[in-house]
Amino acid sequence: MKRFLPLAILILGALYLASPLFRKPKSDFNLDGFGRIPVVANGRTKPLDSVARNTLLLLQGRQRIVTPENVSLTPTQWLLDVFFRPELADTYQHFEIVHPGVLDVFGLGIEDGAGKKRFSYRQLIAKLEELDRQASLAESVESPARTSYQRAVVNLRNHVILYQQLKHSLVMPDGSDFLNDLLRLQDNLAAGVEAVRNKESGKDANAELAGFTMNMGSKFLRMEQIGILLAIPPAAGATDATWQKAGQSLLATFQNGSVNVNALTFAGLQHTWKNQQPEQFNTLLAKQRTESERALTAVLKKTDAETLFNKAEPFYTSMSLYVLAFLLAVFSWLKWPAPLQRAAYYLVLLAWVATTVGILMRMWLEGRPPVTNLYSSALFVGWGSVGLCLTLEKIFKNGIGSVAAGLTGFCTLLIAHHLSLSGDTLEMMRAVLDSNFWLATHVVVITIGYSATFLAGFLAIIYVFRGVFTRSLDKATADSLSRMVYGIICFATLFSLIGTILGGIWADQSWGRFWGWDPKENGALIIVIWNAIILHARWGGLARTRGIMALAIFGNIVTSWSWFGTNMLGVGLHSYGFMDQAFVALVIFVATQLILIGLAYLPPEKWRSAPTLK
Repeated sequence: MKRFLPLAILILGALYLASPLFRKPKSDFNLDGFGRIPVVANGRTKPLDSVARNTLLLLQGRQRIVTPENVSLTPTQWLLDVFFRPELADTYQHFEIVHPGVLDVFGLGIEDGAGKKRFSYRQLIAKLEELDRQASLAESVESPARTSYQRAVVNLRNHVILYQQLKHSLVMPDGSDFLNDLLRLQDNLAAGVEAVRNKESGKDANAELAGFTMNMGSKFLRMEQIGILLAIPPAAGATDATWQKAGQSLLATFQNGSVNVNALTFAGLQHTWKNQQPEQFNTLLAKQRTESERALTAVLKKTDAETLFNKAEPFYTSMSLYVLAFLLAVFSWLKWPAPLQRAAYYLVLLAWVATTVGILMRMWLEGRPPVTNLYSSALFVGWGSVGLCLTLEKIFKNGIGSVAAGLTGFCTLLIAHHLSLSGDTLEMMRAVLDSNFWLATHVVVITIGYSATFLAGFLAIIYVFRGVFTRSLDKATADSLSRMVYGIICFATLFSLIGTILGGIWADQSWGRFWGWDPKENGALIIVIWNAIILHARWGGLARTRGIMALAIFGNIVTSWSWFGTNMLGVGLHSYGFMDQAFVALVIFVATQLILIGLAYLPPEKWRSAPTLK
C-alpha cells in the first residue's frame, strides 16, 4: 500500500485541481454564455464573469452570495439580478461594513447584517445622503492622514456608487419594461421626434408621443451619465473601434434613426430574465454570440479564456494542495518518511505547475511580463520560492524543501488573495511601469531576490522550530538546513543586487536619475545589504549556525518591509503599489519573527533537540 500511496495522492490531487472546471450551476439559463459577454471596464476588455467576481470581492471580500431566502447564487446570477432585477438585488446583503461608526450613520447594528457584517442596499438607502456628506468631509483630509472611520466611510460610498453604476450599465433600472419601450420608440421614432420638435416650437403636437420620446431621451441620458460599462462593441468593419456605453448608443438613436441592436438585445435579456423565460433568454444569447463572433473574434478568444481561467481558480485550489503537502511532509518526519515525502513532493509539484499555468495565462491576457502590481508580485514571489524548494527537495530528499514549499506557497497565495480584494488584478498598467522590457528584467529579477530571501528565512524558521520544539533536528538535518540557507542567501544576494542595479538604470531612463532615495529604492538596497551582512558574518566567523538562522529570519522582516511597508508610506515615485490595509498584519508578522529570533537564542540546553545535535 505504501508503495502506491504517492501515486494515489498525486491522482487525487490532479482530480481536485481539475474539479472546478466540471462544476455547473443548476439553472436552465445559459449563465456561462452570459458571463462570457465582453465589455470594457476601467480601460480593459473583460468578460462579465470577471466584472461579477471582481465586484463581489470588492464589495464584500468574497465571491459567494446568498439571498435573503437562503439561496446561493453564482457571481453571474448575482450580476444578472443587479442588471435586470435590481429590486431583488437591492435586498441582497453584499455591502461589507465592519466599522461601528459607519454602522451608526445608518442606525444599524451588527445583528442587522448577514454574518454580522454584510448589509443590503435597501438597508442603506435611507441614509445615503448622510453617507455622501460624511465621505465628502473625509475626502477633505489627505489620504494618509485619514482615520479608520474616514477610510471606511469613503470606501463604502465608493462601493455604493459602483453598485449604482452597474445597475445603469445595460438597461434603465426603474422597473419599466425597457424592451417594450425601445420597440415602441423604434416604431414611432420619426413621429416622436417630429412631435417633440412641434412641441418645442409651439406648434400642434401629439403631446403623449412627445412626452414618451422625451422621457426615453432622459432615461438614455441618465444611463450614459451613470453607467460604468462600455458594453456596446464597434460594428463589424467599422473604422471607429471605440466601445460605447449602452446609454450613449441609445442616445445616438435620435441621430441614426434606429435602436442599436446590442442595446435591444440587452433589453430583451432583461425582459426574459425578469419573466424567467430561459428558452427565450438562451436564444437571444445565442444570436448575440453569433453577431459578436463576426466582429470580435480576437476579443472573444481572450475573454473566453479569461472566463475559463476564472472558473478553474488555479491559485485558490493550489492553496489547498500546498497545505496538504506541508502536512504530509511534516508527518513524514514522524512516520513513513519515504512515501509521505514523495507524496508531498508530487503535490507541491502539481500546485507549482498549476500556478505556473495561471501566471502564464495572466501574462497572455495582459500581454505583460509576470509582475505588474502587488498582487502579481505576491504570486511570483511564491512561485519563485516554491521553484527553489522543489530544487532543494530534489537534492536533499529530506522533506524540508516540501515543508518550506507548502508554507511559502500557501502564505504568498493567501497574501495574493487578500490583495485581490482591492479590485481587478489584471488592471491596466500605470505609466511609470508601462515598459515590457524593464518589467521583464528589473521587476522579475528583483522579485526573485525577494523570493529567495523569504525562502532562506522560512528554512531558518524550520531549523528553529524543529530544534526548539522537537527531537527531530539531528546533526545531519541541521547541516543540511545550514547549507540550504547559505546557498539560498548567495542566490538572493546576487538577484537582489542585479535587480537593484537594473532598477537604477530604469530610473535613469524614466526620471533622469539613477538613484533618488525613494522608499522603494531604499528597501531594495537594504535587502542587498542585509544579505551581504549574513554572508560576511558566515565567512568571517562572526556568527555560527544559530546566529545565521536568526539573521536569516530577520531577513523576513527586512523583505516584508521593503515589499509592503514602503507601499504604506504613501510617498515616492513607485505610486503603482500604495496601500494601507495591511499595516496590522505587517506588525503581527514582524512580532512573530522577533519571537522566533528570541527562540533561536534560547540556551542550547533548552532546545529539545540538544542531545541529537551533539
